[in-house]
Amino acid sequence: MAKLTHEDILAYLEEATILELNDLVKAIEEKFDVTAAAPVAVVAGDAAAADAAPANVTVTLTDVGATKVAVIKAVREITGLGLVEAKGLVDKTPAEIKKDIPAEEGAKIKEQLEAAGASVEVK
Repeated sequence: MAKLTHEDILAYLEEATILELNDLVKAIEEKFDVTAAAPVAVVAGDAAAADAAPANVTVTLTDVGATKVAVIKAVREITGLGLVEAKGLVDKTPAEIKKDIPAEEGAKIKEQLEAAGASVEVK
């Protein structure tokens, strides 16, 4: 198959009808699993709501609770630390578990730690 140059592609696009171009866009979307939809602009009201909820948060372990071993296991799972490092972090309560993470991830981490019996603060 002969390789097309940019000039060949541009010449085709100049001569193609709207229907042909529409079919081409659909074929590209299917072939490469992409979408040609334009991104949605954020309106001013949404910007005020976004300011109210922080985009990035810090999860802080405030109290270990009665199940220290379960909390250490949860911290290891969340942070990827080894056993000694996770235990050291839990022993230094209050301790930052994760810093500058998306709010959704912070909520999930809070749920995990609270399920293990810890008290957590998300700021």
